[in-house]
Amino acid sequence: MALTKIEAFITQKMTALQEQGRTKGREKVITGRTPGHDHYGPRYHLQGYDGQGFLRMNSNSYLGLAADPRLIAAESKACEQFGVGPGAVRFISGTFQAHVDLEQKLAEFHGREAAMVFSAAYAAVMGVLPQFIDAETLVISDALNHNCIINAIRLSRPAAKAVYRHVNLQELENILKTQRGRVKRVCLVTDGVFSMRGDHAPLKEIIGICKSHEDAFAEGIISIVDDSHGVGACGATGRGSEEVTGAQADILIATLGKAFGVNGGYVTSSARVIDYLRETAPLYIYSNPITPGEAAAALEALRITDSEAGVQMLKKIRRLAAQLRNGIARLGLKTLPGEHPIVPILLGDTEKTSALVEHLFARHILVTGLNYPVVPKGEEEIRLQITAEQTEKDIDTLLRTLADFVVK
Repeated sequence: MALTKIEAFITQKMTALQEQGRTKGREKVITGRTPGHDHYGPRYHLQGYDGQGFLRMNSNSYLGLAADPRLIAAESKACEQFGVGPGAVRFISGTFQAHVDLEQKLAEFHGREAAMVFSAAYAAVMGVLPQFIDAETLVISDALNHNCIINAIRLSRPAAKAVYRHVNLQELENILKTQRGRVKRVCLVTDGVFSMRGDHAPLKEIIGICKSHEDAFAEGIISIVDDSHGVGACGATGRGSEEVTGAQADILIATLGKAFGVNGGYVTSSARVIDYLRETAPLYIYSNPITPGEAAAALEALRITDSEAGVQMLKKIRRLAAQLRNGIARLGLKTLPGEHPIVPILLGDTEKTSALVEHLFARHILVTGLNYPVVPKGEEEIRLQITAEQTEKDIDTLLRTLADFVVK
């Protein structure tokens, strides 16, 4: 059958996306990596820019573990033993010892009874949320929650959903008060760290509010936190938003693909909850898991994070983040306070944001610009991200380049 008719539809959709400014454009292809030297961190090489090394300020690999020789060795050893792929979904014959060991370590790391690994954190959120949401459930969500949470709620078809303004606890309280007696169950879903801004949800206060209203709902209130940008990036020992706030959610979802430098997502909770999810979450049941090699590498990343070396890495990224935030403030640019390695430059203007992205790229610095309509008008920003493979000289280089833009 010809694609002529559907391609006409696709053209219309693509044109609309371009007019709205929603297209991502062609992907930049990384073709190589040069190790750091002379107190500079590594540089990345892009297709079409031969011989030019770029400072990568838009990586989620907060602890710099993706190229760590210890992870590479762990993955290589597992690949040699078990091959490069699992060959089946978990319940058939795709569960390897590395998966079991990783899940046990993740549960211990987070102080939970059990954990289970998904192919990605996005898949984990999409797989977990619908199993706790039905036609008698109210879902409450922060306005800045990640796209995976938004789509998981849509997939779940709850009885009702409510969105409170970003970390507005009074609105959260009012929603719970007005919904008393209308639904049996409430699911409160929030990011731990919000990916565009690097601020974290006040989990202790949120969970406290939920507990104070729990008796008003026949099946209680479940708190679910996606802390993909928090785990391994904040907290004295890398336990993320829960460690920072001194609170623990009922269900914690996070990723292996950011601070831990590998691939995959996971959920951790009580043993009963995890047993239930293994039997009901389709994105776990019917999808291949991460490879045994990836699981072994992730286990090594956890071991490193949960050691004195990991504590020192976390101190380093906090130090570099402070250096960057202070430098941005001295330039008269606006950012947000905090210790997280996401450091936004809040420009509030689409043209200025685009111009700064181009200015930095022309000087071999990779950053992410967030413009309207991806973010509301007036909230346009550059998202900078610190990783442990960067150095003070790298941050100085970035700040000098920003200064050149400011005085233009």
